[in-house]
Amino acid sequence: MINPTVSPPPAKTRQGTLLRVAIALILTIATVLAYHHRDTLDPIQLTAWVQDWGTAGMAIFVLLYILATILFLPGSVLTLAGGALFGPWLGGALSLAGATIGAGIAFLIARHLAGEWVMQRAGGMASRLLAGVEAEGWRFVAFVRLVPIFPFNLLNYALGLTRIRLDHYLLASLVCMAPGGLAYAWMGYAGKEMASGSAGAIHAGMWAIGLLTVALLIPRWLKQAREAKRHLTTIRLREMLEAKENMAVLDVRDAADFVGENGHVPGSVNIPLPELESRLDEIRQWNRPVAILCHTDRRSATAFRRLDTLGIGPLFLVIGGIKQWRLENAPVER
Repeated sequence: MINPTVSPPPAKTRQGTLLRVAIALILTIATVLAYHHRDTLDPIQLTAWVQDWGTAGMAIFVLLYILATILFLPGSVLTLAGGALFGPWLGGALSLAGATIGAGIAFLIARHLAGEWVMQRAGGMASRLLAGVEAEGWRFVAFVRLVPIFPFNLLNYALGLTRIRLDHYLLASLVCMAPGGLAYAWMGYAGKEMASGSAGAIHAGMWAIGLLTVALLIPRWLKQAREAKRHLTTIRLREMLEAKENMAVLDVRDAADFVGENGHVPGSVNIPLPELESRLDEIRQWNRPVAILCHTDRRSATAFRRLDTLGIGPLFLVIGGIKQWRLENAPVER
C-alpha cells in the first residue's frame, strides 16, 4: 500500500536522475579504460595516422584532443604531435581549440549532468575552487590555469561546480592555456626538425626553449604578484579597521600571549595555531575577509597557508604582526 503522505517523484525527475547516473557511470568506465591504455598513446603512431587523413586530419586531431580532455588523457602528448604535424603556430592553435572545447564540455557535464560524480573525485579541491571563484571570479580561473595547482583535466570538471559564467570560463581558459600550448607545439615542431636534420632545427629549438622558459616563468611571476596582493601592512590594517571595513582579525598566538604584555589588536579573535583545524567551522561562519597575524608573521604565515589550502578566504597576511603594530603605537587590548 502506498503511503498517501509521500508522492512518487515526477517522471521527469526520475529520468533526469537516471540520466545523471548513466553519464557518471559512462564517464567512470571510459576514464578507467583511457587511463589503462594511456601508454599506447604514441606520438609517432598518432602523427602517422592523422597524416593518412590528409586535410581532414586537422578536424580529426581536434576531435581527438577533445576526447582526450574529457577522458583525463595527457594533452601534452597531443600538443607535441600537433606541432610536429601542422607546424608550431597552426598545431598550437588546433591544440588550444581542442583543449578549450574539451574543457567546455567537461565544465557543462559537471554543471548539468554529473555534479555528484565530480564532487566525489574533486574532494577538498572543490571547496578551494568554490571559495576562489566566489572571491575573484574569472581572475581565479586565470590563476589556476597558469599556476598548476590542480590537475588540468579534473580542474575542467571541478570548475563546473562553481557559479562562474561559461563564457568567462572559456575565455580565461583559452588565453591562459596559450603560453604552455604554444611552447609544447614548438617543442614538437623542433623535435621533428631535428629528427629530419633540417637546417632550421636550431632556430626552431631556440623558439621552443624561449617559449617554454616564458611559460614556466609566468606562473612564478603571477604567484609572487598574487601573494603580494594578499599581504597587509599593519598601517593598512589599522586604516581598514578604523574605516570599519568588513574585516575579521585572526590572532594565532597562544592564549597567554594574546592577553599578555604585548596585548592584541582590538576586536581580534584568538585561535592558537594548534587549534586551527579543529575550529574551522567557527572561521567559516565569519563569512568575511580574514587578516591573520601573530607576534611577527611566522606562525601567521603557516596559518595562512593552511587555511588557503582548505579554501578559507579571502585571506590576508599581516606583515610584522603585533610587534610591528606596537612599534607604530597602534591601540591594543589585553
